[in-house]
This record gives sequence, C-alpha cells and structure tokens, in this order.
Amino acid sequence: MRYELLVGLRYTRAKRRNHFISFISAISMAGIALGVAALIVVLSVMNGFQKELRARILGVASHVQISGPDNQLADWQSVAKIVMQDPRVKGAAPFVNAQGMLAAGQAVRGSVVRGIIPQREAQVAEIGLHMRAGSLEALKAGEFGIVLGSELARALGALSGDKVALIAPQGLVTPAGVIPRLKQFTVVGLFEVGMFEYDSGLALVHLEDAQKLYQMGDAVSGVRLRLDDLFASRSVARDLIAKLDPSYFATDWTRSHANFFRAVEIEKRVMFIILLLIVAVAAFNIVSTLVMLVTDKQADIAILRTLGASPGSIVQIFMVQGALIGVIGTFAGLVLGVLVGFNVDTVVPFVENLLGFKFLAKDIYYISDLPSDVQLGDVTTIGIVSLVLSFIATLYPSWRASRTNPAEALRYE
Repeated sequence: MRYELLVGLRYTRAKRRNHFISFISAISMAGIALGVAALIVVLSVMNGFQKELRARILGVASHVQISGPDNQLADWQSVAKIVMQDPRVKGAAPFVNAQGMLAAGQAVRGSVVRGIIPQREAQVAEIGLHMRAGSLEALKAGEFGIVLGSELARALGALSGDKVALIAPQGLVTPAGVIPRLKQFTVVGLFEVGMFEYDSGLALVHLEDAQKLYQMGDAVSGVRLRLDDLFASRSVARDLIAKLDPSYFATDWTRSHANFFRAVEIEKRVMFIILLLIVAVAAFNIVSTLVMLVTDKQADIAILRTLGASPGSIVQIFMVQGALIGVIGTFAGLVLGVLVGFNVDTVVPFVENLLGFKFLAKDIYYISDLPSDVQLGDVTTIGIVSLVLSFIATLYPSWRASRTNPAEALRYE
C-alpha cells in the first residue's frame, strides 16, 4: 500500500482533537446520501409516470390510426387486409368515433362515443382487461347496448342494466324544424382503465349501432392498428400509407399524445438538474471539511515535508479523505434510493395515511397512483456524477495543503 493512501486512511480512522471536523464530515456524507437518494427516487417516479402514462393511453388509444377523407373510410375491410400483410402489424380493428350527449334521469354528460366490433377490439386495445362489470362481448349489433367508463357511469348514476339516452349532434329535419337524433341504450358493462380522461368521457357501443345512429351507412371513421413495437409507429405509419390510396392518411400515438410524453421528459430533466444541486452543495461541504482539516494538520504536513514527502504526495493524502467521504455518502445514497424506489407503492400509502390526505386525486391527475421504475442507467449516472463532484471538491483543499511551508508551520510548535 502506498504511504499516501495509508496516511490518508489513518487520518480518516483516527480520533481527531477537533470533533467539529468529524461532525462536518458526517453532515457532508449525510447530505450526499440524501441528495443521491432523492435523485434516484424522483427519477424513478418520473420513469414510472412515463411508463404508466404510455401503458394507459395505449391501452385505450391505438398505435396507428388510418382514416380517409372527411374522417370516413368506406371500405375498411380492404384496408385491414393490406395493413395486416405487414409483419409489424399485430392487429387491426375498425371504429366509429363521434361526439354525443348521454342522459340518465336529471343527469346529462357529454361523451366521446366509440363504435367497435368487440371481437376485433381486443386486438388493438386492452379495455376488455379493465372491465369492472359486464364485458365487451355483451355489445351486440341491433341490441343498442353501451359500455361506460366508471366515472362517467357514476356521474350519470347509471349501473349495469339501466337505460341511458344517447343524443347525437346530427339532427333530423322535420316540418317542425331540426330535432336531435336520440336513441335509448342499455348499460351492459363498466370499465375503469385508471385514467380519468377515459373513465369520465368514453362510451363504447357496437360498430353497427354507431353507424345507424350517426347515419354513416357502411362507412367507419377509420382503422386502428396495434404494432409489435410501439416506438416504430411513425415509420410503420409512413410505410403503410405508401401502400394505400393517396387520399388516406395515418396518425400515430407519438403525434396525438406527444405533449404528455414531452412534458414528462422535460420535467424529468429539470428535476435532475435541480436535485443535482443538492448533491453539489453536499459535495462542496467537503471543501470546508478539508480546509479545516488542513489547518488542524499543519504540523503533521510540515513533518511529512521535512521527511521528504513531495507536494503531490500531500495532495493525494487529503484527496483520499475527501474521496472517502464522497464514496461513503454516494454508496449510502444509492442503497437508500434504490430501496425506496422499489418500495414506493408501500411508502406512499403509509405517508398518505399518516398525513391524512391523498397526493394524487383521481379528478385532478391522469394517474392516481404513484408509480416507480428504477432504471440502471439513471442509478449509474447519478452515482458517477456524485463521485465526480466529490472528487472535484477535494482538489482545492488538497492543493492548499501541498503549499504549506514547513518552516512557517513548525515555527510555533
């Protein structure tokens, strides 16, 4: 073992005359540990939000959507046949998308009405996995059944088996004037995907019932596709449109929901920078610790210099101490952050029960639970940055120690 490392470790283990220096060292370690842990937990939660948001949106929306002029597609069967020839496309289903007003008793709510074929819908969406009552298969052509989001059903006061009136904006022209089209539907199911936007504003009916109500004949609004790789949606959409009629157009989830994911990504980067300042402040506490230690060890430094120690050796001795503070603090922070990151679903409910309120209310936030996704890349980056900052903080005090004049330091000893 090099003597610089030996002396540096001995200084670290030795009981100092000035206990205040030990206290500052402990505070520096704790600050680095808390900063690193906070960074890991926050970035893990941000990753969890991004993953959960993507899963919930794409559980209801589609990876790619193909439509025709005026948002109508006359021959959807031929379009589905062509796109399914692409090996990257795993499912295709037609849909009718329209606005409507739902009424039950005195309650009235606006809603997005989606006409689907239940047997094909499972190929492109996961709503069937989130049914709280009934099933999508209960939607049968000509029976005018409807499946409501849980929050929408609650607002209407409707349960399975109840009747609700669906009012379409397209009116009927009569001698008395234009009157709205109205049809009574029977609630055959309720779903809850965990995203308030869909749970409170989406109603599903059979495709043929929607075509009749909205006077679309055999046309549909478009065809929804599910891909084997959702991140390839833009290139797949571009390739598919090249094979179809030039009047058709395609949109993918990266365009229709880009703002959500861009906002989460920007917020994640900003939070990383802000919380990194905590680590930086704690790391630069090492500067004050080492400056006081250098002052306390002036005589020892002078003796080492007179024994032949070079300025570079003195620098290394004190860098060992500063680096050790950074390593211990970083390692403790990594362990604490990873443990909390993997157990957020346990920690958060405990804190909510302790404080008596819920952090993420369903009627305000898209996601009402606090998800977490600890990623190795984030943990590694945070650990490396923390160690680098700790190392940088040791440079100036170590350099000052190497500039100590032995004669001046021993004059009053």
